Amino acid sequence: TISGRVASGATTLSRGLAEKLNWQLWNGGEIYRMYAKKSGIPLEHTMQSSDRYHLDMDNIIKEKLKKENHVVIESWLAGFDAQGIDNIFKIFVTCSSDSLRIDRLVNREKMTIEEAKLHLRIREEENLTKWEKLYKTRDIWNPDLYNLIIDTFHNGPTETLIIALNAMGYKK
Repeated sequence: TISGRVASGATTLSRGLAEKLNWQLWNGGEIYRMYAKKSGIPLEHTMQSSDRYHLDMDNIIKEKLKKENHVVIESWLAGFDAQGIDNIFKIFVTCSSDSLRIDRLVNREKMTIEEAKLHLRIREEENLTKWEKLYKTRDIWNPDLYNLIIDTFHNGPTETLIIALNAMGYKK
């Protein structure tokens, strides 16, 4: 599993792992974006989305983790959802510089700096509020839930991929 906050590099890592390992990629964020667009919900307003949608998605993730092999599952909750499931390597991708995360959003989403700051604040707070309601915790990104934590402020995409592959015991 790959989990990470907005603009942390989780999608870049999950795509790199899927390609390098020749595994299937299942991206929960992309699936949620389609749902939000279809439902007319701004991406940063998670509280407007259905609780049932989130619970169903988490159940799908858990089933995939239990039944499928050779799949990279990326979502904010993938590592949290993997609790208690054997043989799942859980990676948390973080970026210790909010300025860099904002810069990534500005470039990726074509936002102004102020829009990116607001987007980050609202989106993360709404997600944490939703998860607290559904799971009775805001501690979704507790480091103890993960096998590996990578800070993309200190590591670029190639280095991050190498760190993950090495930690997974990947051999050519």
